Amino acid sequence: MERRVTQDTDGLVHTERRGDTIILWLNRPEELNRLSTESQFLELAEKIRQANLDPSARALIITGKGKAFCAGGDLHKMANREGFSAGTPQEVRMRYKETIHQVPLALNDIDIPTIAAVNGAAYGAGCDLACMCDIRIASSNATFCVSFAELGIVSGDGGSWILPRLVGRSTAMALTLTASPIDAADAMRCGLVSQVAKPETLLESALALAEKIGRHPRDAIRMSKRLLRSAERTNLSDHLDMAAALQAIAHASEEHITAVNNLIHRLQNRQP
Repeated sequence: MERRVTQDTDGLVHTERRGDTIILWLNRPEELNRLSTESQFLELAEKIRQANLDPSARALIITGKGKAFCAGGDLHKMANREGFSAGTPQEVRMRYKETIHQVPLALNDIDIPTIAAVNGAAYGAGCDLACMCDIRIASSNATFCVSFAELGIVSGDGGSWILPRLVGRSTAMALTLTASPIDAADAMRCGLVSQVAKPETLLESALALAEKIGRHPRDAIRMSKRLLRSAERTNLSDHLDMAAALQAIAHASEEHITAVNNLIHRLQNRQP
């Protein structure tokens, strides 16, 4: 993690580089990092796509500045039917497809592992954003809330597709229909997050996880992620076909031979 490059600090998303890991900071702490404009969603989607095009990147972390991860949308704009709520139903629908939907699509398409380091409140679209990542680590003071029902709306960004795949249908129903917040401990118990860290060590925990993943052969990590993602929408027969095809590629790679030889060497050194 010796290399650190920071750039693009003027918009919502502040990009930072730590070694082979790219960090996207939601950088509007005074607004609790709310996602409330078309340009913000498009900026976030573009930063995710840029990370995917970086040949040296091994992982992507998304986190928030200040006390919130992302508090969702702008309530005042909703009340006044401004922003995403403005216009006819058809206009609202197209606005979602052209802007908001670009974020889940970008995260679904990215090849490198994505980690949400949830540093505080993750409400509404913020909770969905965390769920869109491959892995979630939460600060002990983080809270999660699928808050749409309380506002008389639904998750319009794909959250209702993702959530039951993470926590199961029953828990997803309970979280969605009650719109009740849960703390980090409950999020851990229901499988929404895989690790809880102290607030002061959250980022380092996420970076350590990214570094651990990055030690493994790059192509094997990407193909493993592809297999896991495809399993959500294919039958077993098709999945086995894909697994065999990717395994054939992996077996033919130099990364595989190097990794096996390294493991043999380590095992031999452990023997008395």
